[in-house]
Amino acid sequence: MSNGSFPPESGRRGGTLAIVLAALIPACCVAFWLLSSSPGGSKDDDADGGSGSTAPSTPSATASPSSGKPLQGKVVVIDPGHNPHNRDHPSQIARLVDIGTNKKECDTTGTATNSGYPEASFTLDVARRVRSVLEARGATVRFTQDGDRPYGPCVDERAEIGNEAHADAVVSVHADGAAAGQRGVHVILPESVRGGDADTSAITTPSRHLGERLLDRFVQATGSEPAQYIGDGSGLDVRGDLGGLNLSTVPKVFIECGNMRDAQDAAQLTDPAWRERAGRGIAQGITDFLNE
Repeated sequence: MSNGSFPPESGRRGGTLAIVLAALIPACCVAFWLLSSSPGGSKDDDADGGSGSTAPSTPSATASPSSGKPLQGKVVVIDPGHNPHNRDHPSQIARLVDIGTNKKECDTTGTATNSGYPEASFTLDVARRVRSVLEARGATVRFTQDGDRPYGPCVDERAEIGNEAHADAVVSVHADGAAAGQRGVHVILPESVRGGDADTSAITTPSRHLGERLLDRFVQATGSEPAQYIGDGSGLDVRGDLGGLNLSTVPKVFIECGNMRDAQDAAQLTDPAWRERAGRGIAQGITDFLNE
């Protein structure tokens, strides 16, 4: 084959191949035209993972932009109780502010476990976990503070932040500082009060609904029991002396996630895995309320 010529047998096969190709090309063209003109026969349909069916594709409900976003369009304000820097500003947080029915301190330092884990650190950690879940579900989440303020905000400003956001729900995250041996979670609901700038008449019912959903989901997520040392043992407590509730014009509750002064509760509150469950429980309670 040094001269580049084919042996006789190869020449015969080459000629036969040319004849076969000449016969097949028109048939292939016809087949290609039929396939491309049939419904669902384009390559783009198969590129999306189709099974090769020739049925025309139709948009499904799950393909909408809000798919998997049950809280799209909802605004939630999370109020992490206290502030890690409050202890450095005693005079500022001690000043009195108007809560409608009377006057109270701007804020406090909060409590801590016997080992020194501050309530303010706990509330921020849990609040951030709640935010992650809610944002993944499409909600717009705002904080009253994110450890980025020198102190506070004061309780009246905390309420105003929720009001100005026109929040669909506000949850203030706390942990209690009761006596050792007193355990469990409880949710504080606004009492119907009216005085000065305080008027909770429009929010008491929806706030109760929010509180009930919150308590139920928190107990499911964490295994905690409703606190027996406060209220009637239901885990729900109604109060009219908290500025954050009195001055709210949108549904709002406080959740006391456990007692930092009890060794068993403190062991949970200081456990990151438990705080993750707590955050998810709070987020699910809010989700249930907003989807009612």
